[in-house]
Amino acid sequence: MDRWTDHQNFAAAGEQREEIASVHRAAIRSIQRVVSENATPHDEEYAFAGIAKLLKAGKVLVLTGAGVSTESGIPDYRGPGGSLHDHRPMTYQEFRYDDVARQRYWARSYVGWRRMRRAEPNRAHYALAELEQLGAVSGVITQNVDGLHARAGSSRLLALHGDLSRIVCLECGQDESRESLDTRLDAANPGYLARLEDEELRVNPDGDVELDDRYILDFQMVPCLGCGSTRLKPDVVYFGESVPAERKARKDAMLAECSALLVVGSSVAVMSSYKIVLEALRAGKPVAVINGGPGRADAKATYLWRSGVGEALELMLDAVDVLRLPESLQGSRRRCSPSECCFPSECCFSGEFCRACTAPKLSARKCYFVLQVIANSPWTGGYTQNAGIK
Repeated sequence: MDRWTDHQNFAAAGEQREEIASVHRAAIRSIQRVVSENATPHDEEYAFAGIAKLLKAGKVLVLTGAGVSTESGIPDYRGPGGSLHDHRPMTYQEFRYDDVARQRYWARSYVGWRRMRRAEPNRAHYALAELEQLGAVSGVITQNVDGLHARAGSSRLLALHGDLSRIVCLECGQDESRESLDTRLDAANPGYLARLEDEELRVNPDGDVELDDRYILDFQMVPCLGCGSTRLKPDVVYFGESVPAERKARKDAMLAECSALLVVGSSVAVMSSYKIVLEALRAGKPVAVINGGPGRADAKATYLWRSGVGEALELMLDAVDVLRLPESLQGSRRRCSPSECCFPSECCFSGEFCRACTAPKLSARKCYFVLQVIANSPWTGGYTQNAGIK
């Protein structure tokens, strides 16, 4: 079946069937939206200098998308390897009014959630948290539902589309933690996960995986703890669903107090995020974009940097935080190499975070500096004898 073909009649919606079907079709069009190059990216040095200037001035609001989490192993939607090439997310209308579709989602999510929660924050998440601590970033609005910004330490954080860690009943409103639901699902589906251990399954950005129909039919859903309904839904905003009013109000407040908007790892293809860009522009605030692929807001950007977001944010952190480094390291972005580092099995020459210095949550470009400064600490093990800082 063509994943873009609409076979829904929404009979369960009763008299609202036509209205519900219309909203569903609009959501499908939003998912299908193709974002192509509509602007020439700025020269890298120009974009770098311009975005660094905005961050040094402080109070930059950051809007992030799925591209921020790709280094954590979670695919984006519209990138070259994005999930939309072979997967269509479910609309809210399908989830609410189609029992078969909801059964399919929960079977796939039951498997996918375990893989998604093993994902760890990457250098992009940590760099944004550090930029917030430095005052360069006033807050982060994320479209992602993976919870990785919070785990990296971002405190002024708005998960615009919610978080997969909470479940809500569509009938009575009872909420439940995902951990609690999974404990009940484990009891209802003994041996289910063991059957899938050897399967190559890719987690989608919305937390589910593709499963063969036989696994979907075998899956047993559990009821709401409050009313007994099986119409349970992750507390996230689906395509075809509106962002809750309280989140819109918080978004407006964060936008009002910022000096500029920085879009990171997002094509802002959906209207809920694109509106943030338009609102910033209407308020006369500069908009900068760091993204590896084309985006809907590119032609409107004051600074457009076509780059991988992890590397770019580390460079931004270097530029903003340079005064905290000693003169010998200023201007140097050289990382440890396996031959130089005395923690080759734990360090960060690949660009990840050094587990030897996770307590201060400092990024790879600084770990060798930190270890040198605290070389007398018992867990550095004579680091400075091996590591070269050039």
